Amino acid sequence: MSQLRVALFLICLLWSPLICLGIRAFPTPEKKASVSSGFGFNEAPEYRNGVHCKISSVHVAMTLDSEYLRGTIAAVHSVLRHASCPENVFFHFISAEFDSASPRVLSQLVRSTFPSLAFKIYIFREDIVINLISSSIRQALENPLNYARNYLGDILDSGIDRVIYLDSDIVLVDDITKLWNTRLTESRVIGAPEYCHANFTKYFTDTFWSDPTLTRTFGSKKPCYFNTGVMVMDLKKWREGDYKAQIEKWMDLQKAQRIYELGSLPPFLLVFGGNIEPIDHKWNQHGLGGDNVKGSCRSLHPGPVSLLHWSGKGKPWVRLDENRPCPLDYLWKPYDLYKINQRLRSVHDHQPLGLSSNFIGYSNYFI
Repeated sequence: MSQLRVALFLICLLWSPLICLGIRAFPTPEKKASVSSGFGFNEAPEYRNGVHCKISSVHVAMTLDSEYLRGTIAAVHSVLRHASCPENVFFHFISAEFDSASPRVLSQLVRSTFPSLAFKIYIFREDIVINLISSSIRQALENPLNYARNYLGDILDSGIDRVIYLDSDIVLVDDITKLWNTRLTESRVIGAPEYCHANFTKYFTDTFWSDPTLTRTFGSKKPCYFNTGVMVMDLKKWREGDYKAQIEKWMDLQKAQRIYELGSLPPFLLVFGGNIEPIDHKWNQHGLGGDNVKGSCRSLHPGPVSLLHWSGKGKPWVRLDENRPCPLDYLWKPYDLYKINQRLRSVHDHQPLGLSSNFIGYSNYFI
């Protein structure tokens, strides 16, 4: 009997060694993860730590909802794909209380797509912010989940003192540990790329700038625009300074006086403008989704790139599915795990019109 078992094992080993040894390799294209919600994603490759990795945690917070789910999955995939120690990354997903896909369904989907991922899902109670939200120039910016970043100090476990917040419409093409190691000097609570060449005044209305009391908000500081889609946050200082309450104060004033037009960004500028840790611009090549009205195509900013951000109206998965992609949307595509992607590859896997050979060479750097 023992000889028969050995013989069967050898046959199995020759026929399918990975099954016999219990080692899971890269999944085949046919292997898909699906849940009752109707969403379906291919299982991601397995990303493991190298021998050089020490036991440490990199905490990343992102929102997780049915509308931007495809973007979030691609973003997570990109983080793992480029991380030097992918098993050290712990994801904190913030899910809306009344999302059409329940937290249980979303959790099952994430687990089936990334079986070894370390993550936790938190429920965001929309009623704590719904009465503070005013109308914006684009309806999508009024989604209560956009304001979850204001409450990370309360939502995440009290033992989490530092986190990287990422929007769902990004992909990383660099090691997230480098961003995690950003030093927040002095009393600074957040770090983000600053853009001091941008016209800071346009983020607030004439009502704001004509009020001498309001304009003294910045005092002697020199505020610059920064994008809140990529932030390194010291949650210990955040909680101690009760910055959530400071942001809510400005949102209350906005309801009464209309001092800005653009969603959840201006309150952050009012509280932190002129007092953030400036991070290299390569960590937020933002605006790739175009403006907030037309979503027109944009090009990369000059300089190196570690993170691409499709902020603005246009999202790469929508434009790719509609067969009207912008050139840079092809840099997002390799991280897309949505099951329809298999069918789309046969349609879209060609050089887009107007895409130079230099761009193709450049895109290979990212993937």
